[in-house]
Amino acid sequence: MLIAANKAVSIDYTLTNDAGEVIDSSAGGAPLVYLQGAGNIIPGLEKALEGKAVGDELKVSVEPEDAYGEFNPDLLSTLSRSMFEGVDELEVGMQFHASAPDGQMQIVTIRDLDGDDVTVDGNHPLAGKRLNFEVKVVDIRDASEEELAHGHAHGEGGHHH
Repeated sequence: MLIAANKAVSIDYTLTNDAGEVIDSSAGGAPLVYLQGAGNIIPGLEKALEGKAVGDELKVSVEPEDAYGEFNPDLLSTLSRSMFEGVDELEVGMQFHASAPDGQMQIVTIRDLDGDDVTVDGNHPLAGKRLNFEVKVVDIRDASEEELAHGHAHGEGGHHH
């Protein structure tokens, strides 16, 4: 069986940046299970996996436009510390849910603290970065009706969300 739309695919992977630093990996844990064609993983990796079979191993470099997009400076904002009610200690790297201009929820990360000024970044932490994957295809199966209806694969033992 080959990876194609509506297949539940299990992969072992290691993600590194251009400096070779590991950003994420399934090593030592369960494989990542996703639904091919449902946008569960970044487009560049999903495209590279199309047509692969169990046992295939590949190295893929994904440019920002096929990953988390280019860094957008318009998503940087400076807010007053008073906007963070109920949070005693603010630290660089903390993440919060916030309303985006379109009304959707987004995650923002504190990038800088300067007195009462808090600089937050609405970009994905990997925006603007080339992502390098080493991937091994572990399993491919037909997705269940429930998985297709939900738009994502379910892990061992069924529904996990």
